[in-house]
Amino acid sequence: MYYKPGQFKRFFLIAFVFSTSLIACKRDQVVKSSNEEIPTASPTLAGSTNSPAAHIIASESLDIPAAVAVPENLPNGNSRVATYYAIGVQKYKARIKTGSDPVAYEWVFVAPQADLYDITNQKVGVHGAGPFWTVSKSDSIFAQHFTPARTAPGEESESIDWLLLMPKVGTTPTGIFADVDYIQRIATKGGKAPLTPPTKINQTVDVKYKSVYRFTKMN
Repeated sequence: MYYKPGQFKRFFLIAFVFSTSLIACKRDQVVKSSNEEIPTASPTLAGSTNSPAAHIIASESLDIPAAVAVPENLPNGNSRVATYYAIGVQKYKARIKTGSDPVAYEWVFVAPQADLYDITNQKVGVHGAGPFWTVSKSDSIFAQHFTPARTAPGEESESIDWLLLMPKVGTTPTGIFADVDYIQRIATKGGKAPLTPPTKINQTVDVKYKSVYRFTKMN
């Protein structure tokens, strides 16, 4: 097969970047038995700028605001346990706005609902009300806010906040999440409630969003 000048070089660079990131993120994958084959991403998906893998890789270069940064925890530091890309919706419902006369309504957050993807572009789990993340019956975690809450605005006006969360008190993270101390929501796209308020108490709305979730433990 004949490649035009520069075409082979560009393909090689894309393949190199993805393979390097895949190795670096190997610890992010769900633990599998020694005889189970780990799926790999196709070159097409790996090179796509809109694939879960591409978003996960790009998120590693983001400047993380201090408010949602994982503490350094010196001298031993931290280790990343898993990183997933979420695609789903943020759910809202109508409620009566406090003190409104005549009665007016506003949107109130209900819960997230999203699918989780790993660095190989495989759907591996779900994210839902709680909030919780699960990648199998034996790998799940619930989270809650720190006090005070640690948040930072999304990079775009329509994007939900970035967050730093902790495991939910009274719950026990399991499987690969067993030792997790911090959950970050970063690189958000969309998800904010509509600017137009509801007009009826029974109204609901699902707003599409995407995000990267990081799970980190102290060493």
